[in-house]
Order: sequence, then C-alpha cells, then structure tokens
Amino acid sequence: MASAETPSPTTAGSDSSVGRIFGALFSPKPTFEAIVRRPTWVLPLILIVCVSVTVIFIFGHRVGWRDFMIRQDQQSARTQKQMESMTAEQREKMIDTQTKWASIITYPAVVLGTFIYAVIIAAVLMLAFNLIYGTKIGFVRSLAIVAHSWVPGIIGGLLAILILFLKDPSTVDLNHLVASNGGAFLGDDSPKWMVTLLTAFDLFVFWNMILMAFGFSAADPKKISFAKALGTVVGLWLIYVVVKVGLVAAFS
Repeated sequence: MASAETPSPTTAGSDSSVGRIFGALFSPKPTFEAIVRRPTWVLPLILIVCVSVTVIFIFGHRVGWRDFMIRQDQQSARTQKQMESMTAEQREKMIDTQTKWASIITYPAVVLGTFIYAVIIAAVLMLAFNLIYGTKIGFVRSLAIVAHSWVPGIIGGLLAILILFLKDPSTVDLNHLVASNGGAFLGDDSPKWMVTLLTAFDLFVFWNMILMAFGFSAADPKKISFAKALGTVVGLWLIYVVVKVGLVAAFS
C-alpha cells in the first residue's frame, strides 16, 4: 500500500515544471505522458529564450555585429551586386546601418520569434495528427509537447556560450556556433541552397523530432504509435525543408 501511494522519482520529477526539463532529456516516455495529462509549456520556452539572449549578448560583445554583417553581405549575391554601384563611403554607411539595426532587432526577434514559432509548429502538428489519425489533441497539449521537445536546444545554447569564450572571435560564425550539421563545414562560397539543405539535417533537430514523437504518441497511444508519430513529424519536416531550400535557390 505504501509503495502505491509514494510516486517514483521519475514520476514525481515529470510532474513538476523543473523536473520535466530534465525528464525530457533523460526519461522522455514517462515525462511526456505526464505532460499530456497536465500540459505546461511556459518554462521550457522561457529557458530557451534566456539561453538564446545570453548567446546573442556574448556574441555582440566578443565578436561584434559589424563583422557578422560584412560576412552576411559577402555571402549574398544580391547585396554584392547592389554594392558594386556604391562608393566606398556608401558601402561603409550601409554596413554601419546594418550593424546598428542588427544589435537592436535581434533581441526582440529572438524573444517573439521563439514563442511565435512554437505556436505555429504546435498548430500545424495538432491539425496534422487530428486530421490524419482522427485524434482530438488540443492546442495547449500540442504546444506543451513542442515546447518540451525543444529542451535539447538549451544544451545547444550552453555549448554555444562555451564556444564563444573558447574560440577565436575572428573565426566565429553565428549561424553555426555549434557544428551539429553539415552546413557548418561548408565554405563561405558554397551555394546558399546547399548550405540551407545541409544545415537542416541537424543533430539537435533530429533530437527534437524524436521527443515530439514521444509526446504525440503519448497523447493518444491507441491511435498513434511512436513509429507513426515519428513518421508524421519527419514527413512534415521534409516538406518544410524542400520548400525552404527551393525558395533559397530561387531567390539567392
């Protein structure tokens, strides 16, 4: 009787907001089962935002936005063509303006973008699973699953902070702070569509999708197996990658 009334450490941890952060990483199945029973989503998104803002702050002070913008301009064929008709003074003025706005806009973009992106993904996945499998997964439950599936991003952010302190600032690439995908190993002169494609195949993205599969299979285990959930998530992700790479190839 005593053992039935005393929750196991795993269950107890997965029922608390902080415990769910660690549970998503080390015991995803029972953790997402608990998340489905009582959806919460605020803490993981706040932690992701805090880590992301910290990365940006350190980058701005150790590396600087000017070098970043110069590198971005060099990789853009359109910008290079535009700069050909400019004088040296006009180019410097343009870079100064870009640097100023980058240091201002990036912070609210990361904060708002994180929440907006989570809402969009949660809505798309909710609709997909409900339409394909006839489930009745609510939006808050879907958002809770998505938010906790992003927890590995906290580890990626912490690694990025470490790299910013250890690496020579002149060699830092903000787009690939952690070399977790093929895009990080391509040169600056590589085609943009190829960089976009290889960047999409990221270790942390795969980790996110596996956690999403745990979450949505727990939402309705009778209709959605882990394999079905993973196949659905991966299928939607592949559609997104194809569209994104196509747009980059068309407009770069």
